[in-house]
Amino acid sequence: MTTALAQNAIRNYYGVLYRAWGAQHWWPAETQFEVIAGAYLTQNTAWTNVERALQNLRRANVLSLDGIRKIRMARLERLIRPSGYFRQKAKRLKTFIAFVDKQYEGSLDRMFSQPTEYLREQLLSLNGVGPETADSILLYAGNHPVFVVDAYTRRILDRHGILAQTTDYEEIRRFFQESLLPVAAELEHKPLNATPGLESGFRGAAHSPSPMSTAHRTALVQVYNEMHGLLVGVGKHFCGKSQPQCDMCPLQQFLPSGKG
Repeated sequence: MTTALAQNAIRNYYGVLYRAWGAQHWWPAETQFEVIAGAYLTQNTAWTNVERALQNLRRANVLSLDGIRKIRMARLERLIRPSGYFRQKAKRLKTFIAFVDKQYEGSLDRMFSQPTEYLREQLLSLNGVGPETADSILLYAGNHPVFVVDAYTRRILDRHGILAQTTDYEEIRRFFQESLLPVAAELEHKPLNATPGLESGFRGAAHSPSPMSTAHRTALVQVYNEMHGLLVGVGKHFCGKSQPQCDMCPLQQFLPSGKG
């Protein structure tokens, strides 16, 4: 498949999924820091486990920069235990706080006001922050125009014959960002009409609206945000690792001949 055809396919995927499922309201959070904490805690675990850990932090009134800064390590480990790898993740959260304190005087606003690529490099230099975590923080907490690539995205691209599952993260990220630029341009002038979901009430991977998911953002950031959420919906409900349910998937029509 040529690059032009592949990019056009991605734009078609966006349109079909968005019309079927509507806004996905990613990331579900009350504050920027809740997004950041979630990005760390979701590493190597299911989101249901992350929600339990976040709820523990919320109940202890420490789901904030200052809360994590002041809490003792042993207590932090206990609170986030449901997310798994809790000792490792507790250290990483503390490292992030130290970074914000040292580089930005404890201000997330100052941090997120930095140029995207510069801040991305800084985040990637922190212990435990890989590209997916860094980009999740940039996109969902900071409204920076970066696309988040995850395992669902890789699987869908591979099965549709667009990019191999082993393709370099940066290549996939650039591919999506370039592919979706025309969608964002269209959104600025003529927003896509989205239904509230199918008659069954199924809405992909949608969450209830939250302060962070409904925050003001540019059209480009909104499109990157929605596309990632929509692909998660495909991956979770249809494009399973071992038993894909292609016949039920909105993207079934785009599968190469002989698949699905």
